[in-house]
Amino acid sequence: MPRVRKGAATRQSKNRVLKSAKGFYGLRHANWRIAKQAVDKAQQDRRIGLRVKKRTFRGLWITRVSAACQQRGLRYSQFIAGLNAAGIQLNRKMLSELAIHDPAAFDAVVAKVQAALAG
Repeated sequence: MPRVRKGAATRQSKNRVLKSAKGFYGLRHANWRIAKQAVDKAQQDRRIGLRVKKRTFRGLWITRVSAACQQRGLRYSQFIAGLNAAGIQLNRKMLSELAIHDPAAFDAVVAKVQAALAG
């Protein structure tokens, strides 16, 4: 049985990595071995950065919703507990958008939350 050589697949794989390393400094964009290490590290850093970005935005949404609740005489923790009691399934991003762009709708949500907390 003849030996199979992976010439085309190997070349395509290397070209894909070198294309990802385009713009890197020094040998990091030209030398295969160094470029592979640089691309792997860049992908790790990208994943970490995306997680940090999500975490940061969640904090921003919570701050916005908390400020909107305080304007309506309600604490954030009470508001979230009331959402759960009322069975309203809106995430913090959507609540933040409502508080900023549609205060009337946010007022309606707050009214339902207060009714759920009272009863």
